This record gives sequence, structure tokens and C-alpha cells, in this order.
Amino acid sequence: MRQHWALDTELVFLNHGSFGACPKPILALQSSLRQQMEASPVQFLWRHLESRLQPVRQTLAGFVGARPRDLVFVTNATCAVNAVVRSWPLRRNDAVLTTNLDYNACRNVLTESARRAGAKVIVAQIPFPVGKPDHVLEAILRAVTPRTRYAMIDHVTSASALVLPIARIVSELSARGIETLVDGAHAPGMLPLNLSALRPAWYCGNLHKWVCAPKGSAFLWAREDCQDTLQPAVISHGNNSPRPGFSSFQDRFDWAGTFDPSAWLCVAEAIEWLGRRLPGGWPAVRRHNHALASQARRLLCAALEVEAPCPVGMLGSMATIPLPERFQNPRRSSTVAPEQIRLHEDFGIEVPFVSIGTRRFLRISAHLHNHPAEYAFLAESLKTLN
Repeated sequence: MRQHWALDTELVFLNHGSFGACPKPILALQSSLRQQMEASPVQFLWRHLESRLQPVRQTLAGFVGARPRDLVFVTNATCAVNAVVRSWPLRRNDAVLTTNLDYNACRNVLTESARRAGAKVIVAQIPFPVGKPDHVLEAILRAVTPRTRYAMIDHVTSASALVLPIARIVSELSARGIETLVDGAHAPGMLPLNLSALRPAWYCGNLHKWVCAPKGSAFLWAREDCQDTLQPAVISHGNNSPRPGFSSFQDRFDWAGTFDPSAWLCVAEAIEWLGRRLPGGWPAVRRHNHALASQARRLLCAALEVEAPCPVGMLGSMATIPLPERFQNPRRSSTVAPEQIRLHEDFGIEVPFVSIGTRRFLRISAHLHNHPAEYAFLAESLKTLN
């Protein structure tokens, strides 16, 4: 499968989870779209963008189990989180809930919005390592207070790579009168989605990661009763320019000013192209990636002589592995871990080292372009690091 990606042939790329990697046919489509846009910018952006974007939205809606009218495109999940959180009508002494395993950029949005309103951010302490999904739910519910109005919960955590029991979390928080924003940055393509059944208040996800669409493609879904007060991070023409056949939610989000929409217009082809790579379509792709991540975790845990930090059922297409004591408390000379730099420079391996609490871990990713031998090479290379 590696031949279909534009990755450097000398690179052992085990970090698909950070920024994804776009296949050559999708990059070619994006290049063609950009050429069309530059050949006739007004025709492309003013007259034809809406009609070209709608079929893409319909394909995406089918992929995530949603109605097209409840979906808008955004450039990334962090942009969507900004839109949702900064639209919350927070009051003084309100509480918003997140977890210790959330994504730093999104935590910053909560912190700033709460500061401006005089509200409080409560952080549920999910244990990691964790024994079972129930421990996640219990930690979140313990942090709920009578003042908790909103929650931001990851579907798949970033550094710790845990698949959280999101349906149970959303249901339990809803029963307590709390509306949930699900940060599903990693979920599309990694996990099957049915947003119409899950029904949080808001759900956002990246499409440049596991769907392998070009960078700059993501989506925001909002339950119908949560759309009217939702404003995009950038307010533009849509607030007073309704369009026939579009929801007001879509009017506000579809155009934030002059931009390159080619990444969005490639999403349908990325979904369809990846779905054709294996017999069995997307379910087979997800099973393959999960199996490869699980196999790689077993190999690396054995090589490092460490215990797996979560059950295999809490893995998707990534796995986070504890590092032995010789890797703890390193001397820091930059924001990137020195071991990560050495692996890249000496062995051509791209893999992230992460800190969770006071401990350090290694996070691997698995997609169709990866092979078991790459993780074995990583295991051997780690032995050379002091």
C-alpha cells in the first residue's frame, strides 16, 4: 500500500495520528482543483462552489451517520471547538467539564472562555494506565457538580490514544442536564460513526487524519436544537445572507472569506478511494488498522519489558506504550523529545514521545501504508538509545 502515498521512501512513518498523510490520487485531485480555481477564480469560488460542495457534504453525511443539513466543513477540529465553546452563553460561577487527557489547544479555549465569563473549568482525572472503560466513565461523573452546564470530552484521546466509551458518557451527562461537545479529532476513519444515534450536542472531527483527505479538511456536526446560537470562529456574510436550500447553520459556516476550498472538495473522493483499498470497504480498513496497532503494541511492550496501559478494546488505530525507567526524566534542549529527534536523524523513524502526568510514553499509529516490520525496526532502534 505504501506506493499510493507521497511519503518519503526513506521515512519509517509511525506518526500518522499527528497530521495524517494524503495519498497521491487525492493530492492529484487537489492539484487539479487548484488549477481550475486559479484559471477562473470567480467562476470557481462564487458561481460553482456551493453546487460542488453539496455532493461532498452528502457523502460525508453518509460516512458519519448524519443529515447533510446538520454538517458544516471547517479547517480543523480545533477551529470547530473554538466555534462551539465561544458560543456557549456561560455565566459567572458556571462550570465546564473536561478531562486530564484532553488536547491542550482545546483546553486553552475552555480556559479563556471560562475566564472571560467568570466560570470554572473542572478537570476529571482519568487514570492512565486504565483498567477498563468503566473507570473512565466513573472519573468523569465524579467530577460533575450542580453547576456543570457543558462538557468537552474526547472520543479518542490524543497523547494517550484511548477510545473512550463516548455513547455512555454522552448519555450519562445528558441525564444530568449537561450538554456535551465531543472532540472527535481522531475518530472519523478510525471508528464507525453514527452521529444521529449518538446525539451529543456537538461533534467535530478531522478528515486529514484517518480519512487521509488533504490538510485543512474537518467537520462540525450540531444537533438541530443546538444550531441557532452557534457562531463560527470567523463571522462573515452568512449571518444575514440566507441561501435557498441551506440551513442557517450552513449559511454562517460555509464561507468565512476568501480561502482555498480544495481540501474540502477532496473529502468525498478520499472516503471513496480508501474504502476501495480492501475487500470489505471501510469496516475492513478499520479492522486492519486496529489489528496492526494491537500487534505492534504487543511487540513493543515485549521489547521494552513494560505492561500495556489499557485493554486492547480501548485501542483504535493508535497505541501509547509506557517507556522504561531509562527514558524517564530526560534533559530537555527543545520542545521535541531528544529521543524523537535521534530516531529521526539516525534511523529515519518518525514517532512521537509524549508525557502524561509525570511519566513518558511512546505513541504509535497504524494505517494501510504501515507494515509490521516497521515496528520491529523501531523496537531494535530503541535499544540503541541511552
